Amino acid sequence: MPSELRLGVAGTPEFAVPALERLAGVRRVVAVFTQPDRPAGRGQALKGSPVKQRALALGLPVHQPATLKTEEARELLTSLRLDLLIVAAYGLILPPAILKIPRLGCINIHASLLPRWRGAAPIQRALLAGDSSTGVTIMRMEAGLDTGPILASRATPITGLDTGGSLQTRLAALGADLMVQTLPAIESGSVEAQPQPDQGVTYAQKIAKTEARIDWSQDAQRLGRQVRAFNPWPVAEARYNGQQVRIWEAELAPANTPIALPGTVLAAGAAGIDVACGTGALRVTRLQLAGRKPLQALDFLAGQRLGGARFD
Repeated sequence: MPSELRLGVAGTPEFAVPALERLAGVRRVVAVFTQPDRPAGRGQALKGSPVKQRALALGLPVHQPATLKTEEARELLTSLRLDLLIVAAYGLILPPAILKIPRLGCINIHASLLPRWRGAAPIQRALLAGDSSTGVTIMRMEAGLDTGPILASRATPITGLDTGGSLQTRLAALGADLMVQTLPAIESGSVEAQPQPDQGVTYAQKIAKTEARIDWSQDAQRLGRQVRAFNPWPVAEARYNGQQVRIWEAELAPANTPIALPGTVLAAGAAGIDVACGTGALRVTRLQLAGRKPLQALDFLAGQRLGGARFD
């Protein structure tokens, strides 16, 4: 029988869906909080978040306040008589007054090994930095930005094939499992909270779309990480013949590639499109012209002549 512990779940993107599903399967989720519907697609029709869509499919009540800083929001949280509010990539600030309402407090599932990569974009920042591993942290929330005491954590390696999307999928499942495993100790009061160390603090600033633009004067390894980190959003991009080119997949080109002006196409064939960088070369294997579908390099080359071309 599910526990009668009254849980609230707050989340918005796909990352939070596995936690919602796992918790709803073993516990009593009485309320789901997610951000308001946003315009999406070419028609810009309002669309509910992934968490809202899954919550409705599970038959769970959904609340979408634009902010939690109002008296109305405080009254809503109070009326729900929550024992615990579990937060995963919600995207709204929980003021101190809200943090105090649930009987057992508010718990966050964070996609890094705190205190490294506090903030909004820990997955992409870990990939961009070339970290060899990352993980998830279950943290008791307090007023500071991801500064609360750690209740549990679990690590996972970052492979050379990981993208922002693949790493998010793995961490979302890891965080959901760890949250369910930690919940009994939170409920009983036996969980051991460890303050975060002062050493090793880094901040994962929100990703700006302008960061997606490739600077070919940079090192090829760094650009490879940029491509992987920004897949599936915002997707690394360059310019070719004045057009936007989105680069979905790339790898390091062989070490014996010739030296040329950054952005110069060194070779183009079935293996990919080798582009000179400030140091080394990047082999682009999947790319997309504006308004077209993403294509493997060989299919892209069927409609483009890149001999002597340059990417900007």
